[in-house]
Amino acid sequence: MSPPARRNFLTARWCHLVLANYPVADDLVRPYLPPGVEPDRRDGTAWCSLVGFQFLDTRVLGVSWPGYRHFPEWNLRVYARRGDERGVAFVREFVPQRLVAGLARLMYNEPYRAARMTMDVQDNPEAVTARYTVEWGGRVHSLRAVGSKPAVRPGPESVEHWFKEHSWGYGTSRRGRLIRYEVSHPEWDVYPVTDFAADVDWGALYGPAWAGMTGRAPASVVLAAGSAVSVYPKG
Repeated sequence: MSPPARRNFLTARWCHLVLANYPVADDLVRPYLPPGVEPDRRDGTAWCSLVGFQFLDTRVLGVSWPGYRHFPEWNLRVYARRGDERGVAFVREFVPQRLVAGLARLMYNEPYRAARMTMDVQDNPEAVTARYTVEWGGRVHSLRAVGSKPAVRPGPESVEHWFKEHSWGYGTSRRGRLIRYEVSHPEWDVYPVTDFAADVDWGALYGPAWAGMTGRAPASVVLAAGSAVSVYPKG
């Protein structure tokens, strides 16, 4: 007998993902990790990424809601590990819709906030340019990356692969328990980044503990093409 089909909670296309990647101290990462989850390290250090991307063709429990199908997301994530499971946990996630942010906080205690946002993707035969903005704390913050074509598939030991390929998301319930969800998608191609710019006040977006990150250049930047994704809540 075949095993029962898994019921996904969410399906969408995540496209044109800008990931700006920074090494950070453990004391910045640990407050966002649930019980049983540790920092995932590369080159001996913990990491975080500023991420902007397009959330397209969104369906929740198979239902596509008018006005909630296409929107940008901006998040700050830290890299985490539970045994052999590599994943991420979120410091804060921004979307433009109050309903989406409110439901995510209510149902999964996810650190979503609603804010004015923009997404602008220019795709031409030679290059792709992706720019995302979020208005918060009395100013506009922006991420912009330019990638050359054609897209390429980095090898499994590459920096790009390490930051873009994760199967797990971790959160903490209101009772302090681990929440896990599996994210399924094919391996992503990337556009080799030729230009990057960020105008971000980390303290305004994420609190005083992060203020020292303002003005720091990322150690690497990835511009991933993205794909269809499915999200499955796990026990």
